[in-house]
Amino acid sequence: MGRRKRKKKRPGNPPFFSQDLGSSMKGDKREEPGVGLEPTAPPQPPTEEEEALIEFHRSYRDLFQFFCNHTTIHGAIRLVCSQHNRMKTAFWAVLWLCTFGMMYWQFALLFEEYFSYPVNLNINLNSDKLVFPAITVCTLNPYRYPEIREDLEELDRITEQTLFDLYKYNASQVLQARARRRGPRDLRRRALPHPLRRLRGPPAHRHRRGARSGSASSMRDNNPQVDRKDWKIGFQLCNQNKSDCFYQTYSSGVDAVREWYRFHYINILSRLPDTLPTLEEEALGNFIFTCRFNQAPCNQGNYSHFHHPMYGNCYTFNNKNTSHLWMSSMPGVNNGLSLTLRTEQNDFIPLLSTVTGARVTVHGQDEPAFMDDGGFNLRPGVETSISMRKETVDRLGGDYGDCTENGSDVPVRNLYPAKYTQQVCIHSCFQESMVEQCGCAYILYPRPRGAEFCDYKKHSAWGYCYYKLQDAFAVDSLGCFSKCRKPCSVTYYKLSAGYARWPSVTAQKWVFSMLSQQNNYSKNQRDGVAKLNIFFKELNYKTSSESPAVTMVALLSSLGSQWSLWFGSSVLSVVEMAELLLDLVVITLLLLLRRLRSRYWSPGRGARGAREVASTPASPLPALAAPPPAYATLRPRAPQPAP
Repeated sequence: MGRRKRKKKRPGNPPFFSQDLGSSMKGDKREEPGVGLEPTAPPQPPTEEEEALIEFHRSYRDLFQFFCNHTTIHGAIRLVCSQHNRMKTAFWAVLWLCTFGMMYWQFALLFEEYFSYPVNLNINLNSDKLVFPAITVCTLNPYRYPEIREDLEELDRITEQTLFDLYKYNASQVLQARARRRGPRDLRRRALPHPLRRLRGPPAHRHRRGARSGSASSMRDNNPQVDRKDWKIGFQLCNQNKSDCFYQTYSSGVDAVREWYRFHYINILSRLPDTLPTLEEEALGNFIFTCRFNQAPCNQGNYSHFHHPMYGNCYTFNNKNTSHLWMSSMPGVNNGLSLTLRTEQNDFIPLLSTVTGARVTVHGQDEPAFMDDGGFNLRPGVETSISMRKETVDRLGGDYGDCTENGSDVPVRNLYPAKYTQQVCIHSCFQESMVEQCGCAYILYPRPRGAEFCDYKKHSAWGYCYYKLQDAFAVDSLGCFSKCRKPCSVTYYKLSAGYARWPSVTAQKWVFSMLSQQNNYSKNQRDGVAKLNIFFKELNYKTSSESPAVTMVALLSSLGSQWSLWFGSSVLSVVEMAELLLDLVVITLLLLLRRLRSRYWSPGRGARGAREVASTPASPLPALAAPPPAYATLRPRAPQPAP
């Protein structure tokens, strides 16, 4: 199979092993030079040396000497040139090995850095037209649905009676005023589960809020310590079979009443049917007196309406469902959104909402409005100017960071009709835990398919389960914070606010006069109106992006630099090293094969060969200058008759 050619043997070259792919190993044949073309002596044909496709040196010494003489690696030639001086040979051998070790130590550091997947943070400052974000404004007046109006009135009456029992607060005038407004109704008294009580001493099964786990007590109970003569206010919650109970207590009576009222309000709100009639939506001019963007008036196509259980009617401007998105081409207060709001308290549910004003939040067009997490209140009689600055963060996923592109690889189902965000995932995770452990869904979060909202008339122990679950959620026992990874691409807005009195003393007369004529505002007081301005501070926006700190190209460049530093070589030198290692392996295998073949497969080896040699009769041989070697392959000749 190997191709053969004629080749004259050079006297200085070391001998080789030559192995054909289809034949066994053959020894070298000596070839003497021709003596010329003379008629008296026939020409001596040259001996052809068989050269196979693959050739290897006969010994390790020859291989190493050939490598040092012909390699492009610096320093290797000194091992051969100084072979007659053992001290120099040892010095260069130690130096060469130490250099080799240092180089591969640097290689290990480079590979360790590469597989740690470091990143660089690139910060760019761009300037362009910006899409105005979505703005959600809520009235802070929870809505009284007609379907549950009687239950809410009964809850108000029981709460007012509880306030009188605990604090001697006389609400008779309030009751009479509401009775005149709402007309006659049945004032029958019904007992509510989980009544609000005053606790003077620590009860047997009492647990302070957030004190059910030692690590969460400092996080959940921020109320200051009270004097020992004071009391705690709370209500008792038990599991399904009443075997475990605790008191949800507060050191502040206001907080206790609000949380207790909120707990019962959620139960009443969950009784609303799935198909509700159209809300008695306030007209745009009833809550929002004026609306302008870029000095142009707003219309109904620029906003959408929804109702929040705790914050009342909410309006979202410039969301993804509007006719067209607003663009900002200029910064400044005159090139943004300007709203004049009605902030008077309509006394819808005063025990649930104890503040007056409005609540606003800024978010993306395809993100839900989390009023609890990112909103803040607007103060009546004040002009609030909010300047925005856009920032974008692009993270690397995969091996470089723990982020997700769209949430499809997160083990939490998205319950919101919006894109994936970390807040969306965390709220969905808590809701799934509520359905799994409590058997019902919390009404402030979207309801999963097939579940129903919590109501102690159907789920008597859901309050016990909910507050236990909140404590577990705070210390991440539910795993929501570890499951919900950050999105790889995030856009957020840094806000800064400024406040001024509005309207001023000198301008309030004509301002109220205009509002009363155009918007039926009959209250000439500053505590019933507020002004809001939201605008971009500048059109420059910052983009923070991650990039691999060590790429494959950078790794190869660093490896080549280290190789050149320690040996002054190139990529071909690496190939020479690989060839040397391959030759070492093959020569080792060939030597082992030769030794095994000579020991086990030679026909003259063993007892049988010895008997054959002993039984061979003597035969006359020509005289030789030296005795021939005893080849085991010689066969005995047949005896010849004597002449």
